[in-house]
Amino acid sequence: MYDVIIIGAGPAGVSASLYTKRANLNTLIIYHDKSGLEKAELIENYYGFENGITGKELYNEGIKQAKRLGTEVLDEEVINIKMEEKGFTVITNKNEYQTKTVIFATGNKKNTPKIKGIKEFEGKGISYCAVCDGFFYRNKNIAVIGSGNYAISETNELINLAKEITILTDGKTAPEIRADNVKIVPKKIREVRGETRVEEVEFEDNTKLPVDGIFVANGIAGSSEFAKKLGILTNKENIVVNENMETNIPGIYACGDCTGGILQVSKAVYEGAKAGLEVIKYVRNKN
Repeated sequence: MYDVIIIGAGPAGVSASLYTKRANLNTLIIYHDKSGLEKAELIENYYGFENGITGKELYNEGIKQAKRLGTEVLDEEVINIKMEEKGFTVITNKNEYQTKTVIFATGNKKNTPKIKGIKEFEGKGISYCAVCDGFFYRNKNIAVIGSGNYAISETNELINLAKEITILTDGKTAPEIRADNVKIVPKKIREVRGETRVEEVEFEDNTKLPVDGIFVANGIAGSSEFAKKLGILTNKENIVVNENMETNIPGIYACGDCTGGILQVSKAVYEGAKAGLEVIKYVRNKN
């Protein structure tokens, strides 16, 4: 069992690991996909770089630094997190890992697809959490929007509840899934429609799919998606933390862009350091 699993390898996640690893805590960083930091052409407002540094360089150097200290760093996609009696199980597309604590440091991902009607029907048939809302769609026809491992994971949560599930890939290729009540439709989506609630999906070829509800599982799950599943308080898409980077669930912390505020490297580094220090206290008290 790990003492801490950090989800995210940007400035916040790596900063947390520098403290936990140096305190001899068994530390694992899991990350996947590109970081928003890599898109920064030149960073000139961060301490210690006379001529600035590209976001990609800073990101890669951070990961190298964590590895040099002996932190285990894995490129895997986290698709679920479960609370257990003695901690948490972090489930990826490749494995499962047990840990005493979790630090969310995944940045500020925007996973809402740019499809007309999605935002308008949020809370009116549009959901972002199968575990949270699947119960309300028992024996109904629903759709899951997404084409990756996260979409398959959400579908698996719904298989034993819904009458029929249609995975809408919006033109992309999805992994295979074998279930009698699941089908995959790869058509491009034009719009989500309804009166007071979601009623149908219209495709670019003018065909329509009647649905009672839609679960959005687009791209890779971010911190807010996992927070909602675990019952962690959020404010819009930001995780709510106290001054110690603690969420309302003991043993789970969050830092960096996923907590909101100014989206700056300096803020992420501070919050990562604070989260790391608090995890050290938490684990030692538990031990």
